[in-house]
Amino acid sequence: MGNMLLMVQLALPHGAPSLAEAVVDAVRTGVAAGELVPDDTYSVYQLADLLGVSRSPVREALLRLAEAGLVRIDRNRGFRVLTPSAHDIEEIIEIRLALEPTAARRVAEMADDEEHAAIRDTFEAMDAALDDEERFWVADHALHDRLMRASGNQRAATIIDRLRATTALLGPPTTTAGRTLREIRDEHEPIVTAILTRDGAAAERAMRDHLEHTGQLLARSVARTTSSGGP
Repeated sequence: MGNMLLMVQLALPHGAPSLAEAVVDAVRTGVAAGELVPDDTYSVYQLADLLGVSRSPVREALLRLAEAGLVRIDRNRGFRVLTPSAHDIEEIIEIRLALEPTAARRVAEMADDEEHAAIRDTFEAMDAALDDEERFWVADHALHDRLMRASGNQRAATIIDRLRATTALLGPPTTTAGRTLREIRDEHEPIVTAILTRDGAAAERAMRDHLEHTGQLLARSVARTTSSGGP
């Protein structure tokens, strides 16, 4: 374990609200990029040195990641990455289906013009990022988060954010689930259109369709990876 992080390339992102959040993002990015892999045990101390921070924000970040089911902390103060299974994906999508379609309906029916304008702007940011995968996923996350928070349930928004962080360990859904960025953008369009026209039933239905399709593709991708001997 002592030398496990010597060849790993990780960096703290800019703009994180705290050092712990920055470490969380760095670990997530490292997993998605294949720098941190399942089944290897990594040193907390070396991770702190690698990122140039003290051990306190690293420990706090790992506790958050462990709560979300993304890592397992071992007694010897190391940690291991946990990759979601097909069953994990099914459970995550089931929870999202219980929260996000209803939230989309509520936003369509109750949000004011200012909030609707912000939703439109967020979707347009996704549309403008079709040639930049990194920016696209930032916009995708921002759209889902805005819809959840606009619904008025901040606890639910936090739950969804954590669940999305878990599935993010699988890597970008375009590569793991076989969809292009444009296809994913097109799945969001009827959600946004329904919200902007204040059609609650259509917004709920479109969000449900999007999540069900996403869940099917991700579960299939994880099952295929597992059966082929992948992580």
